[in-house]
Amino acid sequence: MLQVHANGLEFHCLSQGRGPKVLLLHGFPDTAHTWQYQMDALAQAGFCAIAPYLRGYHPTTVPAQGFYDEATLVQDLVCLIEALGVGEPLYFVGQDWGAIIGYVLCAARPDLLRKAVLMAVPHPAIVAAHFLDPKHVQRSFHWWFFQQADFPEKALLADDMAFIDYLWREWCAPGYADRAHIQSVKDCLRQPGVLQAALGYYRAIFDPAKADPALGALRTQMARPITVPTLALCGAQDLRAELMRDQDAYFTGGYSYQEVPGASHFLHREQPAAVNRLLLDWLR
Repeated sequence: MLQVHANGLEFHCLSQGRGPKVLLLHGFPDTAHTWQYQMDALAQAGFCAIAPYLRGYHPTTVPAQGFYDEATLVQDLVCLIEALGVGEPLYFVGQDWGAIIGYVLCAARPDLLRKAVLMAVPHPAIVAAHFLDPKHVQRSFHWWFFQQADFPEKALLADDMAFIDYLWREWCAPGYADRAHIQSVKDCLRQPGVLQAALGYYRAIFDPAKADPALGALRTQMARPITVPTLALCGAQDLRAELMRDQDAYFTGGYSYQEVPGASHFLHREQPAAVNRLLLDWLR
């Protein structure tokens, strides 16, 4: 386990291989371990794969009364990349929240990145444009549910965290099972303060008071067009795919989009061989 001090936190990162660095960022409900298949493939292809546990996800620091707005999450990555890169830009891969952070990181600090691969979530401007579309409200019901106080935590912990099983079942292609990994996700979320931190990401979306007021300049940079060469991936059975098919206007530095058959939201685990081929082809 690699430990990196960045932005006032101690980030714990899985690390594998030697060569150009590839930073892989997980989403919710998930952990850094989600990238095990990609880390193996990257290491074998001559890359150094580094997968941090995000802010608030054990064993990374759970900050007391910390911020979880997008600018804070980007600042975490800026500091982490500067600590890891030693003056050289890195490759970036993100899924779900990892992709959300990735879009705005690419816009704000393109100097830190060589190329990016963003999975399963459309550009933030497209997300905002479809906030009130009924089918996408249904798809993202958890965004709204998590705005309540206390009750979401109780619901997530009930019945051996059956809510987590439900999300994975709903967001994966029919018949896919990942019991051991999902159990490891539950074990992480049960650690003190982690569940509240994970929900804090969603609560900061709609509440400006939960954003760090010191990062206003960074928020302005996050709205710029993306100049980092980017590959966007989505599972063909993920409803989000229909929003990702027409977002090339937000990219000015090279952009490609691919859908992965037989996969939905967790495409990197559902169809790892297909995702690995696309990932390695793009990075090379």
